Amino acid sequence: MPLTDHYDVRRGEDGHRRLHPLVRGFPLLRFPLLNKGTAFTEDERQALGLDGLLAPQVDTLEALVERQYAEYRQIEDPLERHVFLRNLQDRNEVLFYALLSAHVEEMLPVVYTPTVGLAVQRFSQIYRYPRGLTLSTRNIDRAEQALGNVPLNDVRIIVATDSSAILGIGDQGFGGMAISIGKLSLYTVAGGVGPDKTLPVELDVGTGRADLRDDPAYLGVKHDRLTGEAYLRFMDRFVEATLQRYPKAIIQWEDFSKDAAFEVLRRYRRVVPSFNDDIQGTGAVVLAGVLNACRLKGEALRDQVVVVHGAGAGGAGVAAAIREGMRREGLSAEEIAARVFVLDSRGLLTDDRAMEDYKRALATPSALTAGWTGTDLESVIRHARATVLLGLSGQAGIFSEAVVRAAHANTSRPLVFPLSNPTANTEALPADVLAWTDGQAIVATGSPFDPVTHGGTTHEIGQGNNAFIFPGLGFGAVLARVREITDEMVTAAAYALAGYTQEHHPARTYPPVSELNRASVQVAVAVIRQALADGVATEFSVRGLSDAELLTLVERKFWQPRYLPFQSS
Repeated sequence: MPLTDHYDVRRGEDGHRRLHPLVRGFPLLRFPLLNKGTAFTEDERQALGLDGLLAPQVDTLEALVERQYAEYRQIEDPLERHVFLRNLQDRNEVLFYALLSAHVEEMLPVVYTPTVGLAVQRFSQIYRYPRGLTLSTRNIDRAEQALGNVPLNDVRIIVATDSSAILGIGDQGFGGMAISIGKLSLYTVAGGVGPDKTLPVELDVGTGRADLRDDPAYLGVKHDRLTGEAYLRFMDRFVEATLQRYPKAIIQWEDFSKDAAFEVLRRYRRVVPSFNDDIQGTGAVVLAGVLNACRLKGEALRDQVVVVHGAGAGGAGVAAAIREGMRREGLSAEEIAARVFVLDSRGLLTDDRAMEDYKRALATPSALTAGWTGTDLESVIRHARATVLLGLSGQAGIFSEAVVRAAHANTSRPLVFPLSNPTANTEALPADVLAWTDGQAIVATGSPFDPVTHGGTTHEIGQGNNAFIFPGLGFGAVLARVREITDEMVTAAAYALAGYTQEHHPARTYPPVSELNRASVQVAVAVIRQALADGVATEFSVRGLSDAELLTLVERKFWQPRYLPFQSS
């Protein structure tokens, strides 16, 4: 079977890869993975039935990148920039990735957080061209047929969302497709997965928002969200059909509400290799940053007392990752319980409190809080003598001056990570945190922030972006052909990112975003190595390789945005 319904890629006797088109003429120009625009050579134009359909000039890819970048720079509004890039992706995909690769640090906030949040909210208004797969309550009973209509025959990475908890902006209905598209663009540009092996999926089970259901412009199904057994039957149909169509695919579950996130992961992670980025990816990237921040203090993770504010999917994942890191450093379960505290909107989780089932593993033994005068955020920091504040609450400004100063009273260099996205939801601004601690805090955020100068010293603000974890985790899992993505593989990704940062940027908590692809290569190597150790790797070619040989393999398999020559069958 060819790679797609429109072309195949074959390696010639000289070892070079060439495109073998299965369509000609005008239809070829409408398939973004084939279209080269004015970069088609004269010979290709004649051979492919394109003569007379293009401007006479023959351009190089580099010239096209320069031209598109000049046009991009003329646009000032971030959402309009997002639309510009999405339109380019839907027209000329290699050019899109070449442009994004050349300017990834500048463009990441536009294709991903924070601007993608606006794109999600306006998705029905900015919708131009279909991309990916939409399964809804109208066609879920025809899931196999719908998947059969996808023109890609060798999908390896799927990002699927039900749009119930997008970033910090909640239920967005059909608009969540923008998240799946954005995440997969990072799998390609930072994780080396070819765009013809990726598939964004929107699982439209309805929306709980009456304003969307009543909006004539809204493009999703207009009924309340499925819940309970009806919801699980929908998900079962999706997973069954996906396994049939794409048996080698890995699924990243994205932006599910907290209850659904844990249930979906539990239900399917051993049915299809899958992981939840909000739980596991967030946990891994935060653990990596905290490990590096501890190193900057000259201390160990086991020395810290950590307060996690926010007990949704992200907060739960972070608490679990921090606990695993402390366990690796020799602490017992009882010692860890006295060092990791998780709060939700009602205060500290304690084992004598009513709460959702998934939170029970995060609860502090009530015996530890006996005699405390309160279990609100500031009280917990004071009583527990917290040295690390991790914000995943989505509550802007919750890390107030009093809260940050309370942490500073416990340690000369508090770790303050306001991680909620988008920027408007961040728990504190880096400049404020540094001002309240006289420049002593170590700060990292979820959204990008410019460096902050305080007292004559410039502080780089590390970005704890999941894009440092999930592309390499997914790419490594694909290359190892895993039958399951284990918790140990996710933890290995965290330690690989921490190690990369320590080696290349010893004064930072995270590497610069411009090095996403280099960091992802190291993450992928660590993930493959752990998959082998866990006995879940089924790809024989990765067995018995040294770390250096695995690195060479990952680098060789890493997709690069360049135009391949065309060759007739």
